[in-house]
Parts: sequence; C-alpha cells; structure tokens
Amino acid sequence: MSELSFEQMLEGSLKTIRTGEIVEGTVIDVKEDEIILNIGYKSDGIVSRNEYTNVPNADLRTMVSVGDTMEVKVLKVNDGEGQVQLSYRRVAAEKGSKRLEEAFENKEVLTAKVSQVLDGGLSVVVDETRIFIPASLVSDTYEKNLSKYADQEIEFVITEFNPKRRRIIGDRKQLLVAKKAEMQKELFERIHEGDIVEGVVKNITDFGAFVDLGGADGLLHISEMSWGRVEHPKKMFKVGQKLTVLIKEIKDTKIALSLKFDDANPWLNADEKYAVGNEVEGTVARMTDFGAFVELEPGVDALLHVSQISRDHVEKPADVLKIGQVIKAKVVDFNGEDHKISLSMKALEAPVEEAEEE
Repeated sequence: MSELSFEQMLEGSLKTIRTGEIVEGTVIDVKEDEIILNIGYKSDGIVSRNEYTNVPNADLRTMVSVGDTMEVKVLKVNDGEGQVQLSYRRVAAEKGSKRLEEAFENKEVLTAKVSQVLDGGLSVVVDETRIFIPASLVSDTYEKNLSKYADQEIEFVITEFNPKRRRIIGDRKQLLVAKKAEMQKELFERIHEGDIVEGVVKNITDFGAFVDLGGADGLLHISEMSWGRVEHPKKMFKVGQKLTVLIKEIKDTKIALSLKFDDANPWLNADEKYAVGNEVEGTVARMTDFGAFVELEPGVDALLHVSQISRDHVEKPADVLKIGQVIKAKVVDFNGEDHKISLSMKALEAPVEEAEEE
C-alpha cells in the first residue's frame, strides 16, 4: 500500500464545493475593496466590494474585521487565478427577500434609513434588498422637496411585493394617516370648549393662523388674535411658534381658537376709565368722512365725530387730523353694552368770547 503524500492527505481533508452552494467562512484579511475568507477549501475565497454591499465606493475595512464569520454564496470555484469567487450580498438578499415577503404578508411595520432621494421618491435598503417608496406615499401631505429625508430613519409597510420584477413598494403615508386619526380621536376626547391648551403655529394665512394641537389643527382667526387691531397675522406669529390658546368653539372636527382671554378684556373696567366727562388721550387709527376712530387702548376704540373735532367748521377729518396722531378729547357718551364711546375735542377748547357790539 503506497503512502499518501502530505499534499494528498491535506487535500483529502478539505471539503469540496460547487457553484451556487452556500458556505461559511472566516475573514482572514480585509482590503479596501475586497474581503478574503477561509472557507475550508484548498483555495481562499474572495468577496469583492460589489458582492458585499450596495453602498458605492464603500471602504470594506470600516465594515468588516478579521475573525468575522459570514455565510457566502459560491459564484465561481475558480476565478481564473485559483481563488473562489464569493458573494455575501446575494445570500443576504435572498434572506432579506424572504424576510420582506413575511413582512408584506403580515403587514409588519419596518424601519430603515433612507439610502437615496430620487426624483420620484425614496429608496431604502433592508437586508440588502432595495425598497422604493413613491413620493405620493412618503407623506400624508404634498412635499415638493424630499431631500430632508436623506439619511433619516423612517417607518413604512410593504404594499407590493414582486421580487421577480424587482418591484417592492413601501408606504409611509398610511402609517401617518392612521397615527393622526388615533391622535385626533384622543384629542377630541380630551378637549372641551373653554379649555386653555398649548399648540404650535403650523401655517399662516391672510385671514388667520392654523395651530397644531397635537392631533388636529385649530383656526385662530385674525379677529381672535388680539383685543386690539391686527394688521396681518404674519406680523404677529411665525411658523413653529408655541402658543397658549383658548378653545372658543368645537364643531364636528373643526376647532375655533382665540387669544382674547376674558381676564384681559379691556372693556371690563372701561366704564371707570372712560366715564362721561373724563379727559382721555388716544391715537387716530382710521378716518371716514363723518369722523375719526381713536384707539384709546388695544381693543377700545372711540368715535370722534367730525362735528366734535373743532368749534371751527371742519369739512372732513382728514383736513385737520392724520393717522397715528395723538389727540386729547373728552368722553361725551359711553355705552359699555355695545362697546361704543363718543369723544369731543371741541369740548376741551376754550369758548370764544363774543365781540362787543359798538
């Protein structure tokens, strides 16, 4: 019986492998663009960058360490240089495909980082399998620019799974809609008319501001922003600003808000401050042909009729007064119920003595 050579004995102790087989290997060296594995075969196995990750120009030295073990697929037993060509990504993709199929069937909520922002939506990768989320399914509101989602972790569900056509579609929108519906339900169970709540300014228009109450938006109309006059909502508030607001009315799913709190109502003690006969100071706020409206304080305006401006004849208030001008006048009428005050500048003028007849 002839003795076997050392090489023959060593080769006999090594396993055989076939193309397409899944084997396990141990990392014995890592370069920037390839990984070298000991797979218990007579030749080492090589995993190129493209067969390890989808990340372009990735440095494998930052992703894999010597001593790591991994399952790989045999692509070629001999790549022409005596080495075995392997793929880690394809094994991971096959496992990922099965994992995603189960998630699709169970409607499981998945979490992944956005790997690419595309013209038509977002791309995420789960277990080396790419999932596309169309722009229309990214949010429950229209978003023109999706760049803010780059590298962000997002939640989604898979609504279409067709690996043969390489079509796996994710949906984030339905999760947001469901979450908002639940938050809205909880909000309406909690709030009542007359409550004072916290909110954040979400949007500002010419007629008011929409305030996010955490589940639903409330409208803060321009007429409810202050006891005084408001020139434009954008001059008072900014998007993202926190507000403490009063719930004035709840009608179905519509919420009307107000910043006109009762304890700050300037008419509460107006009967004392603006009693008939009191001399007051105010600012001309606006004018008409029949008179000028004078702001005595925010929320309290009084009418200065054209006939009460001067003892001299005045054709129009604009002939002698200007917007923003500060004047002094006497209160000649007060109606607290209708919030009406009448003033007279003429009453403060010294009477003109009649000339003696010769």
